[in-house]
Amino acid sequence: KIAQAMDMAVKVGAPIVGLNDSAGARIQEGVDSLSGYGEVFYRNAVYSGVVPQISAILGPCAGGAVYSPAITDFVLMSRGSSYMFITGPEVIKTVTREEVSFEELGGADVHAKKSGVAHLEGENEEEVLELIRKILSFLPSSAREKPPKRPTDDPEDRAAPELLEMVNPDPRRPYNMHEVIRTLVDEGDFLEIHPTWARNIIVGLARLGGRPVGIVANNPRFMAGALDIDAADKAARFIRTMDAFNLPLVTFVDVTGFLPGVAQEHGGIIRHGAKMLYAYAEATVPKITLITRKAYGGAYLAMNSRDMGADVVLAWPTAAVAVMGAEGAANIVFRREIQQSPNPEATRAEKIREYKERFDNPWIAAGRGYIDDVIPPEQTRRHLIRHLRMLEDKHEERPWKKHGNIPL
Repeated sequence: KIAQAMDMAVKVGAPIVGLNDSAGARIQEGVDSLSGYGEVFYRNAVYSGVVPQISAILGPCAGGAVYSPAITDFVLMSRGSSYMFITGPEVIKTVTREEVSFEELGGADVHAKKSGVAHLEGENEEEVLELIRKILSFLPSSAREKPPKRPTDDPEDRAAPELLEMVNPDPRRPYNMHEVIRTLVDEGDFLEIHPTWARNIIVGLARLGGRPVGIVANNPRFMAGALDIDAADKAARFIRTMDAFNLPLVTFVDVTGFLPGVAQEHGGIIRHGAKMLYAYAEATVPKITLITRKAYGGAYLAMNSRDMGADVVLAWPTAAVAVMGAEGAANIVFRREIQQSPNPEATRAEKIREYKERFDNPWIAAGRGYIDDVIPPEQTRRHLIRHLRMLEDKHEERPWKKHGNIPL
């Protein structure tokens, strides 16, 4: 019955919304119940990117009942009443001798903050259903359509002088990237996805000039906006979802680099970071990048630089595009001069200042065409909407292939 409904949704081009509360496969039915799950999983995968698929977890879901939601585009959970796990507390106690409650094992907070399985959580079922409506308001009914435009009373050329106070030129002073985003988008309406998981990067849905867009932004208030394993996974998944359903991508860049550390290297930051690079390069929707402050090293590329396929790259005068920060770069580039100086500290300070003047700014990158325009922060909204309008009918062909091989 579920499979038939999914087939019909794809035929007519309608989103699929699942309301899940299931104990999993019925043991008494044996392989027949497993076959039923297989039919659903198969369609979840084959229809992925064809029509939006959204799953609401509104009660305990175990075993096979969690894999169908996991394949869908968005998973929402109701706090305090919904759970997701492969094996329940009793099985875990028998096998590993660990004692854990339903909530601690697979509650909404666990999957929204730790595992990243849940994209959003609501206080109750009503709030979850309202969030589903809001997500669907940004998305087309199928990949054949463009996202729905909505009239707005927010002027397209609205200036935002408050941005000048919001983002301090001192790169060591963090600022609220959420406030920057809400200042720029229509009516300040921003639906953040994964708000409590991998908080060093922000992803979400908004509108600019009535057009739905997907937003990706570094968060300077967490880990200085550095990219780690979870942030790369979160961003890559969101980028591919936006590309599947024709939503332009607007990227706000303030990134120091990929997070260094033994745990990150052993956890596969190279492989996970490559997912983000792959996702941006693969996406053919309009892509606009705004560098607000730092854009260093490989993370500059991972945040959708011109070389990774950005259609338009803008920067504020506070932007700095370089291989690394001035302090680290001076220690490497001018090591011999610093060591041989009678006053190493003074020489080091002078070389840092020299490096900042030469590289820690947007002008070198702009002069070489990696940045299209250095814009006044207060005029950002006007520039973003103007470029989105220009890119509205963008069409980009790629070499024929069966499918690519993202580094999972």
